Amino acid sequence: MAGKIQSVKGTREFYPEQMSLRNFINEKVRAASQAFGYQEWEAPFIETIDLYAAKSGEELVKKQSFTFQDRGGDFVTLRPELTPSLARMIAAKQGELTFPVRWWSFGPFWRYEQPQKGRSREFFQWNIDLLGVDSPEADAELIAVAATFLRSVGLNPQLAAIYVNNRRLMESEFDALGIASEKRVDVSNLVDRRSKMEPAKWEAYAIEVGLTQSQVDGLKNTLGDFDLWKKSAELTRLFAALDALGVSDYVKFDPNIMRGLLYYTSTVFEAFETSGSLKRAILGGGRYDNLLADVGGQPLPAVGFAMGDVVIGIILQENGLLPEFIPTPASVMVTVFDETMLVKSFELAAQLRNAGLNVMVYPEPVKLQKQFKFADKMKIKIALTVGPDEAARDEVAVKNLVNGEQVTVKREAVFDIVKKLID
Repeated sequence: MAGKIQSVKGTREFYPEQMSLRNFINEKVRAASQAFGYQEWEAPFIETIDLYAAKSGEELVKKQSFTFQDRGGDFVTLRPELTPSLARMIAAKQGELTFPVRWWSFGPFWRYEQPQKGRSREFFQWNIDLLGVDSPEADAELIAVAATFLRSVGLNPQLAAIYVNNRRLMESEFDALGIASEKRVDVSNLVDRRSKMEPAKWEAYAIEVGLTQSQVDGLKNTLGDFDLWKKSAELTRLFAALDALGVSDYVKFDPNIMRGLLYYTSTVFEAFETSGSLKRAILGGGRYDNLLADVGGQPLPAVGFAMGDVVIGIILQENGLLPEFIPTPASVMVTVFDETMLVKSFELAAQLRNAGLNVMVYPEPVKLQKQFKFADKMKIKIALTVGPDEAARDEVAVKNLVNGEQVTVKREAVFDIVKKLID
């Protein structure tokens, strides 16, 4: 016997139960996005590698992208992220669009990474962006969208938090510490790695990147000052707006948040589950005001965030926040009494579908008890049977599979009875 063909490493198989989770996340993403007036959009799944070369960094382009030559000899890649595509598409129609633009998307992405818990090579991602407004209040709106989503899936402020920082504030702190401009990227990376390293090793690494001991001590004081935001006019306005938007209970200032060194220019934020097994961010984003000009457009302020479906899916499962999995969308099954009644069963099912119900017909005339057991396993609530006696009287037997009760009604009354039972 030939060996079974395996799926490609890092890809995902969506059996109905996994597909139900993906759809649940998608529905909540859609609801949170549309609640704030954002429009759905989509970009190509394959892009030229040049689109990412300018701003995404060498590691993403050379190590993490699924890159290949097409038959014309051009280098293309399965998209690893969406923001460059967004910038290109906005730039292409910048003179035609009505600003501010509020767009969101939920689609597939690919990164050639080492698969592990919370990370796969193939994933779905929510992207949401507000372009054309340069204000802390616009940043607050995106954070409020994120908080609205967290609340909608049952992650209350005791289970999840959104941590905020400001790149301009940190730059001014680096200035005060006398950190040279050519060391800023290294120091930002240093801050980003602090939670992942032992304190002694982190301090040694700080000296290695060129900081003096007094600069290291000053940096540690800065990163431990959770009232530092009060020195920033932008963050003061941001937190006032978040309070007005009713989501301030989700948001905390954290000077250790340093993300997207090549993208973000001001506000940055990340959401984390606060008590679970995963230490990875649920979502993250911030203000990126330079990207559009880098792809040929006119300078345009923008803020946005992204959320992959893998981490949030694990968190929802671990916290028991997923709705019950229902194996079929049909709430009604029409049984097949015997071969002579097969057409009658099809006719009844068609009648009820035309009236707006989801209806399954059992595919063959086996014992009714076997059909009822199948319906029960599929969590179908109602089974309908048309036998010779019922057909002669133009009636239908209606069985409530939840409590076992059965009644026989006229065919014209079936819809009303079934609708009452399933509602």
